[in-house]
This record gives sequence, structure tokens and C-alpha cells, in this order.
Amino acid sequence: MSTPPATPVPPPPSWPYCAHGADPTADPVGCRGIHVPGHTACLAHLSDTHRDTYLAGLTPGDDIDHRGTPFTTHLLHRLLDALRDPATRKCQWGTADFDEAQFSNAWFGRAQFFGNAGFRSAQFSGFAVFGGAQFSDNAEFSGAQFSDNAEFRSAQFSGYAGFRRAQFSGYAGFGEARFSGYARFAGARFSDDAEFSGARFSDDAEFSGARFSVAGLGPLACAGVVDLSGAVFEVPVTLEIAARGVRCERTRWESTATARLRYARADLGHAVLSAPVAVTAHPAPFTSPLGDAVDESLLSGYRDGVRVTSVQGVDAAHLVLTDTDLSDCLFSGAFHLDQLRLEGRTIFAPTPTGWHRHGMRLTRWTRRRALAEEHHWRAQTAAQPAPPSDHTLSPRQWRPGPHHPDPSFTPDPEDVAALYRQLRKAFEDGKNEPGAADFYYGECEMRRHDHPGTPKGERRLLWGYWLLSGYGLRASRAFTWLLAAMSLTVLLLMGIGLPTHDPDPATSGTLHGSKISLHTSSPDPALHGTWSQRMTWARAEKATRVAVNSVVFRSSGQNLTTAGTYIEMASRLLEPILLALGALAIRGRIKR
Repeated sequence: MSTPPATPVPPPPSWPYCAHGADPTADPVGCRGIHVPGHTACLAHLSDTHRDTYLAGLTPGDDIDHRGTPFTTHLLHRLLDALRDPATRKCQWGTADFDEAQFSNAWFGRAQFFGNAGFRSAQFSGFAVFGGAQFSDNAEFSGAQFSDNAEFRSAQFSGYAGFRRAQFSGYAGFGEARFSGYARFAGARFSDDAEFSGARFSDDAEFSGARFSVAGLGPLACAGVVDLSGAVFEVPVTLEIAARGVRCERTRWESTATARLRYARADLGHAVLSAPVAVTAHPAPFTSPLGDAVDESLLSGYRDGVRVTSVQGVDAAHLVLTDTDLSDCLFSGAFHLDQLRLEGRTIFAPTPTGWHRHGMRLTRWTRRRALAEEHHWRAQTAAQPAPPSDHTLSPRQWRPGPHHPDPSFTPDPEDVAALYRQLRKAFEDGKNEPGAADFYYGECEMRRHDHPGTPKGERRLLWGYWLLSGYGLRASRAFTWLLAAMSLTVLLLMGIGLPTHDPDPATSGTLHGSKISLHTSSPDPALHGTWSQRMTWARAEKATRVAVNSVVFRSSGQNLTTAGTYIEMASRLLEPILLALGALAIRGRIKR
């Protein structure tokens, strides 16, 4: 039978340690508590006389160093009483270092730490209370283990607050806490409820790599970025976050989730969705469970509205976006975009406004919704200069991409056409035909510009389709061409299509005995006279009747010259097509 491997013995600490209870075989280090100044034992293992003397010499605001020391509830209370200000009844600390200390029940409620507070790798086997505590400098709880409830409600962290790789086995309460500096919960583990209701972060809040077994996170307000990159949510969860940014790159949701956001630029790039996840722009300030409005003054002056910046690498079949701004959203690399659900008011980037000169040619972009990838490609092909980081883009220009103008990082028309095609299907499946129209237009535009992937003949056909009717989506363009065609038809008929006079039929007869044979013939219509004689209101009225009948594919019955006959045939072929294209464009905008 094999022998199980022995538990590795931790190395001795870097400070002079107590070594009480050391066993050369089982535990060569023993107690890891640092020596009390002037002694060779930690506070827990000093003699009663020496401990009393040490505690009696402490005054509120003193620096404290009890790294590695095991604290009972009684011993900690004695230390707290020695540092308590008689006037305020609050414990006051200078620099407090409790790295690797061990606590049964720890009560630091309303304590004031005027220097750094270090609890790295500390172990709290009972409840830990820091509610209302004030940390004037850095507070470090990295790697700390809280086996029972940990209460930090209304605590104030004026400097850096570090909870990196901390483990909360019980309730973790940070409700109404104030973080004035950078807050780091990277790699933390929340095995029970974690309350951040009403918490305020004046800087970034990092939860990258954290694991949550909680039903809710927030509502909280953050003036910086709430970083959830690589975090794992193991159970159904509701996030309520008002922040400048929310980063969810490679975040994994193992169950359903709802993210209610305010103000934020949300990055969902390469997130893993195992169940439906809804990202919603919350229309009003959040309220706490007690009904109080969450203070969002940290975000005053910041643009309202939620902007999703990336869903790259996401399986969009599980994603629902509601009332979000997708003007800068990158879709390339996402899966099942045709199953993405877009609810409420969804905003996409508009095309540039106004008239634009290309050499001697003036152009004006049709107003429509476009993807960020099309903006990036057009900005790159137009050789737009890269704008400064603080530059506000003009609505008359295409928006350059993050890697502008490098063509290797800019999607080509074939890729953008595929994105338009999938999103168009998502709109159509959602019975939003008018919304799908712009994406069909964008798809055709990209196919028309896709020289390597689209055959030349097909591109020419698309060009004609675009020119005549905007791919069957621009009624004004089709009707303008129809009016022009009808006007040209009228002019041609007046000039060369209508005869000068309607020909008079002639009847002749032949007598054969008592029988007579009659034969009626009409001469070919003839055209005479000068141009001024042809351009009259009477001839215009006749030509107009021919043109109008041609639109509805009917013959006017009007006598025409040979040239007029061909003109009528051409108009009866072309003008009904233009009328149908205009009707198709109107239908595409009003269909439900």
C-alpha cells in the first residue's frame, strides 16, 4: 500500500518569530508570531506580566506589528481596549501589520487606521467585523481567509484596498462601503452572498479572476472601470452597476445572468455564456434593498446610456442586448450572430453626414445604420489620418478602428458582408423588417466593394441595382428615376414618336358584276413640321397618356411613328420595373 504524500511544511517567516510549540519532526517552525519588542515571544505567548506591561504602554494611534500572531477573542479585545480613544471610544491605529495573523472572532468595527493596515494571508476562523472602519492609507487583505461572516459595511478605504485572492466562505458585506483608491478583488472567492449594495468606488474596481456563488452584485457606483475579466459566476446572478466602464473579457457565466448597467462602456469580448445572459441599460438610478437611491454623483457629467464595445468571440445565441448603443461594437469573430436578440431601442453608428468631394465628383451618403467594422474599413480605404486619442470625431467622417490604419487588423468587405447578413437575419427573425433593411443595404454595399470575392458581373449588377433604387430600399431614388424616364418618354414622343396628324383611313371598291368589294387601308403615320410645331400642349397631352399607360404596362392605343412604337415598348419595359422598385422600397420600410 502506497504512503500518502506528507503535507509540505511552510517555510519560516521572514520576521523573528516566536517558535512556541515547535517540534523538530512535526512542526519545526511552531508559532509564527513576531516577537513583541524587547521579548522573544509573540503577544499570545508572553507571560501575563509582560503582556500587561506591553498593553499598558500602548496609546491610541500607535504603530502595531503582530504578524503571524494567533489571537483569541479575549486577547484581541485587550489590544483594542489599549488603543481605544477615551473621548470617541474608537480604536485608533497608526500602521497596523497583521500579516498571517490568526483570529477566532475579530471585532474592528469603527476602528481608525491612520497608517497602512496589513492583513495579508490572515486567517479569520470566526466572524470578522470591520463595519464603519476607516482606513486612511492602504488596506491590504490579500490572500486572507474569512471562514465565517466578514462585515465591512460602511467602511471607508482612503487608499489602496487589496483583497487579492481573499476567500470569503461566509457572508461578505461591503454595503455602503467607500473606496477612494484602487480596489482590487482579483482572484477572490465569494462562496456565499456578497453584498455591495450602495458601495462607491472613486477609482477602478478589479474583480478579474474572481469566483462568485452569489445571487446579486450591487447596486454599486464606480467612477472608473469595474473589471470582471476572467471572473466566474457559478449561479444565477443579477448585476447592477453604474460605472464609467464594465470589462467582461473572458468572463464565464455558468448559469443565467442579468446585467443592469448605467453609463458604462461594456466590453463582452470572448465571454463564455452557458445560459441566457441579458445586458440591459437601466433607465433610472438604482435603489438599495431598503429603497434608498444609490448615490451616482461620482458619475456626474458623464454621458448617460450603455455602450457595448465588443461581443467578439461570444456565442451570441445566449445573448440579449436591450436599449444599448452599439455604435462602436465589434462583432467580428462572434458565433451565431443570427440568433442575437436586440430588444428595445438599439443604436448603431450612422453614416457620415453632408456632401463629400472625391476629385470632381460630389457624393452624399445615404442615411442608414452601419456597423463599426464598415466604418473602420471605409476609414482605412479612404486613407483618413489616425486621430489623436482626445480628438472628437466629426459626424462627417467615418470612424477609424482601434488599429487604424493597419489593413491587417481591419476587416475586409467579405467579412463585413457576413456580419451584416447574420444580423439582418436576427432582425428578420425578430419580425423587425424595417430594422433589417439597413443591414441588407450594408451587405449589398460590402458585396459591391468585394473585388476578390464577388465576380465582376455580379458587382456590375449590384451597381445598377444600387443606382436605380438603392438595392430596392430607396423609394425616392426609384421614383426619381421613374419621373425622369417618363419625362424622357414624353419628350421623345413629342419629338419623333407622334405623327403630325392622325392618318385618315381610305376605302376603295371594285365592282364585279352585281358585287362590289370594299378595302379600307390606313397610311403609315407621318411626321412633318418643325420642332416648334411638334412641341405643343396637345402633343404633350398625347405623349403623357402614352407614358402613364406604359407605367402600368398598358397600351395607350395612340397612333405612333415607327420610332414612337419602339419608344413605347422600351418605356413599357423599364418604367413598370422602376415603379415596382419604388413600391418594394416602401414595403420594406413599413412591413411588420
